[in-house]
Amino acid sequence: MTVAVNGEELAKGLNELFPGAIVSADRNNLLIESKHLLQVAQYLKQAPGLEFDYLTFVTAVDYLDYFEIVYRLVSLKNNQSLMLKTRCYGRDNPAVPSVVDVWRAAYYQEREIFDLLGIKFDGHPDMRRLLLWEGFTGHPLRRDYL
Repeated sequence: MTVAVNGEELAKGLNELFPGAIVSADRNNLLIESKHLLQVAQYLKQAPGLEFDYLTFVTAVDYLDYFEIVYRLVSLKNNQSLMLKTRCYGRDNPAVPSVVDVWRAAYYQEREIFDLLGIKFDGHPDMRRLLLWEGFTGHPLRRDYL
């Protein structure tokens, strides 16, 4: 079992490196501004002592006022885990940067989130539906889907 990294402690160091990137942090989670997602993700993967080289999953939650994207990261070398979160606002064209270039495991998971919730991942190499057919109207995991 991995040991969870304290988000509050990690946020202190990240705030110095990426001013304005951290929205909030607590013992279990780290919430960052979506515009800083790619930079922070690359740092978390490559920084000595962190080396979060494994993306367990990406998922998203519809809170009506915003969408929250949740990444569970694992450092196999250090036996540590981290819940990284970001948010996007607006229901017409929600978008966040893709992390496929950082963790290849995000490839199909980002497509699934796009298909079912309509969140676009900017920079994704193949942003099209995964489970539903082209021409399907709407995104069925949204709370306002009819």
